[in-house]
Amino acid sequence: MSADRSSALADTDGCDVRKRWQALGVGLVAAFMTLLDVSIVNVAVPSMDRALGATPSDLQWVLSGYALTFGLVLVPAGRFGDARGRRNAFVLGVALFTLTSALAGLARSPEWLVAARLVQGAAAGIVNPQVSGLIQQLFRGAERGRAFGLLGATIGISTAVGPLLGGLLIQLGGAEHGWRWVFFVNVPVGIVAVLLGWRLLPARPTGQQDRHRLDPVGVLLLGIGVTLVLLPLVQREQWHTPWKWALIPAGLAVLIGFGLWERWYARHRPPLFDLRLFGFRSYTLGALIALVYFGGFTAIFFIFTLYLQNGLGYSALIAGLAITPFALGSAVASALGGRVVTRYGRPLVAVGLLVVVIGLAATVWVLRGSPSSSVPLLTAVPLLLAGLGSGLVIAPNQTLTLAEVPVPQAGSGAGMLQTGQRIGSAAGIAAVGSLFFSSLASSRGDWATAFRHSLLLATGIITLALVAALIDIAGGDRGPAR
Repeated sequence: MSADRSSALADTDGCDVRKRWQALGVGLVAAFMTLLDVSIVNVAVPSMDRALGATPSDLQWVLSGYALTFGLVLVPAGRFGDARGRRNAFVLGVALFTLTSALAGLARSPEWLVAARLVQGAAAGIVNPQVSGLIQQLFRGAERGRAFGLLGATIGISTAVGPLLGGLLIQLGGAEHGWRWVFFVNVPVGIVAVLLGWRLLPARPTGQQDRHRLDPVGVLLLGIGVTLVLLPLVQREQWHTPWKWALIPAGLAVLIGFGLWERWYARHRPPLFDLRLFGFRSYTLGALIALVYFGGFTAIFFIFTLYLQNGLGYSALIAGLAITPFALGSAVASALGGRVVTRYGRPLVAVGLLVVVIGLAATVWVLRGSPSSSVPLLTAVPLLLAGLGSGLVIAPNQTLTLAEVPVPQAGSGAGMLQTGQRIGSAAGIAAVGSLFFSSLASSRGDWATAFRHSLLLATGIITLALVAALIDIAGGDRGPAR
């Protein structure tokens, strides 16, 4: 038995079955809270504008600054949890997220709110790789698949249900100050998560702690590279110069430098990210599928919310309800997918991607020539179908991607996977959003046409993920997750 396998079993045996699932429950609540804040704030923008007198640039940073700092700290935070204990990192991240949520809700100026959102995003980036690493540490075989199924349901629901919860909170809190409750609702949940996390999450045995430095040069290079890639994507509407796109190849060059540094650093000390993980076919292709899928998946809710609220005049609450069928389908299928992924492997992900493509294509078809008053009803069944497919993609793909990652690298491996998802989301929203607004301009304000065109692009991006999954299957990865 290998040292990694022995260590993994020791970690698992150190926590009884009931406590393992309780610890996972705490982690999922925290993950839901942090991922929800990616989308829930979108519907609160008009309310923030009225209350604080924010400029378009301020509002853009409220939305995109969170995603930027979220993506920046994922890998360093995952490595920190691997080396110094996931409980410590988790509790620190949730405590900081709770504090900054309260500060955001109390904001008296746009600058205050932007600063709080930047730190809140970093706190979310600390929390999320600990949850994936915890699943790797505590669960094996079919149990791990079920645990990742629950995490996949959490990701899918939090992304899709954000506008609905945001609309409810704004309606309850009032048009002017309802946006504050979007942040305040995190505070009691966060306090409970801190207390239960410290009690239920396993502490890393002292003898297993990694006392090496956490690769500060690697942290700096990765941070600069990710920032240069993400900035022109998240600021696409505010920076009008075409030179902004030059930052992306510059960022990719820095990331290549990061890879070379990590290869050299690994000869002497444990690196920030072990590049040997890309030697696992399951990790490399799974990370690629996740990056491309999130490029199409996240953009759907962005353009659908714009279409319903700005184009058709629906309230934030109705817009959120219209997306709910996708969330429900994703929740049901994620739980199922987590249970059967160990039996079917990558073909299950391919089936899920195909169902998503069919559901989105059906959405485009039912909207052709349909009256605007019936859009939420007409899209309910196709979006439910797409949600069912999505549930068979996110959780099973994450299970398969991390299946061969050793437990000591689980946090940094999950962090790199999620960094790819953040980059994919930003790139997808930039591409699909640009097509949406250009179609809107060229059609002289035809919101329906703009939505259909941009949804077709999102569907095409997801089709690329399907092609990657089929290539993986054709290459011989037909078996179950190990």
